[in-house]
Amino acid sequence: MMDKNEKTADTDQLALDFVQFAVESGVLRFGEFKTKAGRMSPYFFNAGLFDDGAKMGRLAEFYAKAILASGMEFDMVFGPAYKGIPLAATVAVELARHGRNLPFAYNRKEAKDHGEGGTLVGAPLKGRVLIIDDVMSAGTAARESIALIQAAGATPYGIAIALDRQEKATENGRDVDHSAVQYVRRELGMQVCTIAKLADLLQYLAASGGGEDMKAHHERVLAYRVRYGVGD
Repeated sequence: MMDKNEKTADTDQLALDFVQFAVESGVLRFGEFKTKAGRMSPYFFNAGLFDDGAKMGRLAEFYAKAILASGMEFDMVFGPAYKGIPLAATVAVELARHGRNLPFAYNRKEAKDHGEGGTLVGAPLKGRVLIIDDVMSAGTAARESIALIQAAGATPYGIAIALDRQEKATENGRDVDHSAVQYVRRELGMQVCTIAKLADLLQYLAASGGGEDMKAHHERVLAYRVRYGVGD
């Protein structure tokens, strides 16, 4: 099984293709954006703007290819409310199209007191569960999903995200020397699969023929990484 951190020529190209797709879809934007940590970021990734059938279909294809290339072994997928719900559903469909038909489930933010009740919807949580989400900023949403999965008697095995920002997480208002992805890998012992990383965004900007604008974006994103970035 391939190491989840190991990259090949195919996954490198997949990452660059995804960055281009995100930029062309208006999901990955450049400018000045304030993050949850209070930082002024020169770029912003909003997966909620994958907002039509064609974009969601292609996004699911990127997820499925990255997940299959990672070699991760899991029994079902889980989508945390809210953005993770359509992601888990469409990725499950795409995985089935690639020959891996797996159950999926998601949670509600508020428990339902009629019908089937509870906060969980879909297939029963069991076995090794892969969480599908867009990004990880502080790891808070991941911990919530992990608690839900464990409470159901299943095993939180891994997390698949679209973009790893590769920047320092914050705890109690202070920067720490690890990212949310690194925390999940090292402290929680879970696998993490990413379609693309900040390093891939920088490579895309450096190779782009977009002229002075792209050069300026590259310089600002690089400066941001120097200030707040972490390694793999």
